[in-house]
Amino acid sequence: MHKKPLAIVISGPSGVGKDATIANLKKTDENFHYVVTATTRSMRANEIDGVDYYFLSRDDFEKKIRNDDFLEYATVYGNYYGVLKKEVKHALGKGKDVIIKVDVQGAKTLKKKIPDAVFIFLVPPSIEDLAERLSQRNVDTDKDLEIRLGRAAEEMKMIQMFDYAVMNCKNDLDKTTQIVHAIVTAEKSRVKQRNISL
Repeated sequence: MHKKPLAIVISGPSGVGKDATIANLKKTDENFHYVVTATTRSMRANEIDGVDYYFLSRDDFEKKIRNDDFLEYATVYGNYYGVLKKEVKHALGKGKDVIIKVDVQGAKTLKKKIPDAVFIFLVPPSIEDLAERLSQRNVDTDKDLEIRLGRAAEEMKMIQMFDYAVMNCKNDLDKTTQIVHAIVTAEKSRVKQRNISL
């Protein structure tokens, strides 16, 4: 039976470990195409342009918006983030399963544009755990942290929009990765395959 390529959307509140989960997936499975998100936010230490994100100027990003180059984009904490259409189309066209990382707002947009994608919501064990993770990043002021946690509580209410919820415990990233793999394996084994079209 021919297995159709999947689009797998990984989302969840800020600080839940989306980047860490995807970095761990990359170590264990190179068969996925990992979509690189475009952003106007500043590059953090140890980040590489074109690997972690495509770092664009605000002007360049807005030009791409006008050209309808994005599958979805949003403003998050004052910066643009977006998923480029051509990258997703190209990978699916080659028969590769695509991993797309977006915030919850982005997932809501993608649900309308590619409803047959597999939507996975990463859940923190608790809001306290999330607060600890965010404070350990040392990139937010106390006020920013408060805003992120308030937003996380709202985002958690949108869990029903997703197909799967995976608890991401910070000391057990391998388990999170195994569960994501199991979801993909189960989806690939469906009798009625998902039909991803852009």
